[in-house]
Amino acid sequence: MIHLALLNGYRPAWVDALGDGIRDVLPGPVRDREMRLDFGPAFAPDRGQYHATFLLGALLRTLPAPEDKVLGVTAVDLFVPVLTFVFGQAQLAGSAAVLSTCRLQNEFYGLAPDEGLLLERAIKEAVHELGHAHGLVHCPDYRCVMHASTHVEDVDLKGAAYCGGCGSALERSASDAGA
Repeated sequence: MIHLALLNGYRPAWVDALGDGIRDVLPGPVRDREMRLDFGPAFAPDRGQYHATFLLGALLRTLPAPEDKVLGVTAVDLFVPVLTFVFGQAQLAGSAAVLSTCRLQNEFYGLAPDEGLLLERAIKEAVHELGHAHGLVHCPDYRCVMHASTHVEDVDLKGAAYCGGCGSALERSASDAGA
């Protein structure tokens, strides 16, 4: 099961569509639930951002069952120390991932709001981070959802599904987990 953890009161109107978009690519139940995390230790005042790895650790402590995945969804700006920002981060072949919509919103770039485009981007990045949680690494195919995105334009270019190679790797991972 995938738990969509809506963090600290963030509940976008399109959260049901996000769950549907994830379900379209990753089989199994997706359930949303509201969750409160202490974001204080993750905040870096010098950057005005939140350390994604700290949030991952907090999410891991909320996991209902070891075989489940949890995807934290927030609107705060995330970073890891070696990068200026990240759209999200996941524990590779693990249970937790986090996604930020901060830099997926047109408004961040001084453009008019577009909820449809925001949802499309959020689905892609959610499926991408959950792919990492299932053991997938970045893919060289720019159309694959596992292609690395360093700019929002990269998110717009890629598809919302796994390429053949990544899809096969995901199936092998799922069958290995079930064995």
